[in-house]
Amino acid sequence: MTQRIQEILSWYGSDNPGTLTNLARLLNHGKLTGTGRLVILPVDQGFEHGPARSFALNPPAYDPLYHFQLAIDSGCNAYAAPLGFLEAGAREFAGQIPLILKVNDHDLLLNETDPDQAITGSVQDALRLGCVGIGFTIYPGSSHRLEMYGQIRALAEEAKRYGLVVIIWSYPRGAGLSKAGETAIDVTAYAAHIAAQLGAHIIKVKLPSEHIEQDEARKIYQAQNIPITTLEERVRHVVQCTFNGRRIVIFSGGAFDSDHALLDEIHAIHAGNGFGSIIGRNSFQRSYPEALKLLDSITEIYSSTATHSANRQSNAATTVLKQ
Repeated sequence: MTQRIQEILSWYGSDNPGTLTNLARLLNHGKLTGTGRLVILPVDQGFEHGPARSFALNPPAYDPLYHFQLAIDSGCNAYAAPLGFLEAGAREFAGQIPLILKVNDHDLLLNETDPDQAITGSVQDALRLGCVGIGFTIYPGSSHRLEMYGQIRALAEEAKRYGLVVIIWSYPRGAGLSKAGETAIDVTAYAAHIAAQLGAHIIKVKLPSEHIEQDEARKIYQAQNIPITTLEERVRHVVQCTFNGRRIVIFSGGAFDSDHALLDEIHAIHAGNGFGSIIGRNSFQRSYPEALKLLDSITEIYSSTATHSANRQSNAATTVLKQ
């Protein structure tokens, strides 16, 4: 148990030993063991976007077992998927990779301005499959958001009672937001903060743009000269907005992109004291050798000397305030 992992676990003082054990298991698995950084392979895109759109670029990825093996061989911290994919391989790969059950999903068969998600898994399913935690998506900005907040509150209470980790995908979208607003820095930071307030141990958001969506927020960002020009600065601000860096924030890999563009983003996340990435399509839509090479490059960046200066400064500030 490294000092960094001990520090991270200390942020979750209200949790029982079972939850802390599963959180430590996540942080101590794979190539990034002990660093406090995470790379997770998520494969919920077949449900969310459709199988052909997700897997036709790399047909072996239609097989659920492919993703278990990719997560293991690449040294990821964990593999996250909906119920069906996990049930297909949980027995064969038992104990080889920490699993996260995605317990809600939606499809693209109806064009919706205010999307919602259906509950597609349960805490009991996660326990039966040997998972370390559950994953849940919320849509801040959707007219369904309040119902979703209530759903995850209840699921998080049950999950924590049984010692599971809670991961919230916080994706702003809905009729109240412009397309640019879905990844605006003020909205992304707000969405990350909401997930933290809902009790998430780990928060997943998209990389924020420099755009500011809300007029009232713009006044504050300008008056306080909050630095958001570079991606590194925006990542740092999002982390700051999750209890001054006392919650784990990881960033989505997004749609398929070039190695160069993706690795530039990883460098910015690393420099901005982000905790890592959750890389789906940019992994399994490449050939197996290409995916392994890319994920190795990503973990190499995250495992390089990381000062976590923002976190240490925030801890020092907290100590000063206590004094």
